[in-house]
Amino acid sequence: MKQEEYHMPSRRSFLTGSVATSVALSMQSTTATLAQPKRVIVDSQVHLWPASTPERPWLPGAKPQLPEPFTIERIIPLMDEAGVDRVVIVPPASVEGERVDYAQEAVKRYAGRFAIMARVALNKPDGAARLATWRDQPGVLGVRLNFGPDEAAWLTDGTADWFWPAAEKAHLPVMLLTSGQTSLFARIAERHPALTLILDHMGVGAGLRPRRDSSVSMRNDMVAEAIAQTAALAKYPNVSVKLSSVPLISTESYPFRDAIPHIHRLFDVYGPERCYWGTDLTNSFARATYRQRVTQFTEELPFLTESDKDWIMGRAILARLRWT
Repeated sequence: MKQEEYHMPSRRSFLTGSVATSVALSMQSTTATLAQPKRVIVDSQVHLWPASTPERPWLPGAKPQLPEPFTIERIIPLMDEAGVDRVVIVPPASVEGERVDYAQEAVKRYAGRFAIMARVALNKPDGAARLATWRDQPGVLGVRLNFGPDEAAWLTDGTADWFWPAAEKAHLPVMLLTSGQTSLFARIAERHPALTLILDHMGVGAGLRPRRDSSVSMRNDMVAEAIAQTAALAKYPNVSVKLSSVPLISTESYPFRDAIPHIHRLFDVYGPERCYWGTDLTNSFARATYRQRVTQFTEELPFLTESDKDWIMGRAILARLRWT
């Protein structure tokens, strides 16, 4: 039997094969990179309002969060610079009342970039009929309720009782802002398991945010108690939370490290699919740039995986609000 001959590969054939392999691996890597979809970044809360004019005046006694109107023309370049794709507009009740026409202008001018959580008057039970067609309004995805000092009693005196079953029946997501009353939503979440409840600003309402003249221990206690109430509601699948307004909760400068344990605690109990990044930009405008508010979550929270960030930075709020 003739012995099979063995030929040593030439330098040319070796280099040719190496180059071909390198090119193939490079193409595979490029293909894999191209296959990864861009992370969609959605701010779960921004207030927009135009200037007060005789034709369209602000509410009497209005006190906007900034001295100048925060308009569509101001937010768009900020979004583009920060890499924010979409924004949920929450019309400021103290300025706009129940009006949504300016927010709808943003929806019309920049298709796909804006949606609206509109306000409903809880002390007007005849609004129940409106909720059935609430999402038929251009850009409106749900309701935002603010239980401030004037409305706090509505949670316990029966004024708001009509709203919860009506919103549940209409499949309307509801965003909520309270001060020290978060625990009251346990009963509502349990009685209405199909009602989507979203707690704003980690459950730390304006009345609980630490003042600069407060002692460090007092500030920490106020925030910790609010966070504890919010964490306790995580056992209800229909409750979720906006990890928003971080600069106002923190007493430090960017990256607001004293707020990170609170973010971590809520992330641990709610998980990435029930946590939403947001800014409430105008309420702490001077404390951080829009880009820094993004990078705090994408670069400063080592306990988040890239998949977690995909959910928290946009995917989760789009799913919860059914924003396509």
